[in-house]
Amino acid sequence: MTMTNWAGNLTYGAHTLHRPTTVDELRDIVRDASRVRAVGSRHSFNRIADTDEAQVSVADLPVVVDVDEPARLVTVSAGLRYGELVEQLDAAGWALPNLASLPHISVAGAIATGTHGSGDRNGSLAAAVAAIRLVRADGELVDVRRGDAEFEGAVVSLGRLGVLTSVTLDVVPTFEVRQDLFEHLPWTDVEQHLDAVTSSAYSVSMFTDWSESGPHQVWTKSRTDDGPVGELFGATLATREMHPLPGVDAGATTRQLGVPGPWWDRLPHFRLEFTPSDGDELQTEYLVPREHALDAIRAVRGLRDELADILLVSEIRTIKGDGLWLSPSHDVDCVALHFTWRMDVPGVEAFLPALDDALAPFAARPHWGKVFSSTPERLLAAYPRLPEFRALVERWDPAGTFANELTDRWLDI
Repeated sequence: MTMTNWAGNLTYGAHTLHRPTTVDELRDIVRDASRVRAVGSRHSFNRIADTDEAQVSVADLPVVVDVDEPARLVTVSAGLRYGELVEQLDAAGWALPNLASLPHISVAGAIATGTHGSGDRNGSLAAAVAAIRLVRADGELVDVRRGDAEFEGAVVSLGRLGVLTSVTLDVVPTFEVRQDLFEHLPWTDVEQHLDAVTSSAYSVSMFTDWSESGPHQVWTKSRTDDGPVGELFGATLATREMHPLPGVDAGATTRQLGVPGPWWDRLPHFRLEFTPSDGDELQTEYLVPREHALDAIRAVRGLRDELADILLVSEIRTIKGDGLWLSPSHDVDCVALHFTWRMDVPGVEAFLPALDDALAPFAARPHWGKVFSSTPERLLAAYPRLPEFRALVERWDPAGTFANELTDRWLDI
């Protein structure tokens, strides 16, 4: 068996891919395995889901979308992609508080890596988790709920604690969103008015190539009950639909130009029925505490000559802090600096240590599903609850059934 990730930069080392159709079958697979890693929609750009033995996908388990209206919760099968969940949820009158740029990613995979959307008051996708059900290494089916002693360590788990079968998420009443784009925001306005820019809408993303002119696009996603963004300092309101990459057709993007639509069809940047690109790219992301955001932005701007030949586009957005131990937004509101690279593996790998060096002084935390170059010492400094998570791994999986080389290195095991 040969399987690659979505980007195509990795060929997995697993010799077997299990696709159980029942939870009992999954339990038997895990119980009998010496090494097994859960694999989701394969949108990670590093070897977090890799193993030299077996992978298991939960995408073929029975589909569950069970809304508990009084509790404002929905329980969903872990292998569902967000794009497969949202319309059912909306039809029942409910919404998720936020979504990532891509609706193509699986619920379990997004949560395990700390994936997020955008918004000053919006947490990561993992922050919406109220409970998880997973199969541990001994084959036992375990429920972990918000308030349990191990909950905050078990949600963003890097796949090291077990294989998720279902996830319970917070929901809110359904709402509509309009998306307005602005062009050419000067860096002087970012420097002077960052808080005002990022708080101007429910979700805000700035796209840049780090050139002197400033972000070339700002995507503002406003709840229709809050009203639109009227103006944005030195930026101008766009009069045509656009892709984040200049010159690329906007057909794969969600509807713009202020046309109202359901939350699930505006909060992502891209539509489920389209592949947003051919996957011919790499990605890196760091989240920095909001108090360091401008210093971190200045540091990256100082690297623009070195990254120019390998960068496609960068995105700057905000995330509300949460209490999850390995969340990149653990305990602090953050600004995320995202990099979409050309498919130049040697060039990107050569540059990544310089990027890590530049952002390390600002307590930057790398996104677990992207490519980055850091050290166990820096990860420990950035993720202070990492030793507690390591102890949780050793209690739940002493034989290392869910271990792999990459997460062992991150956890310094």
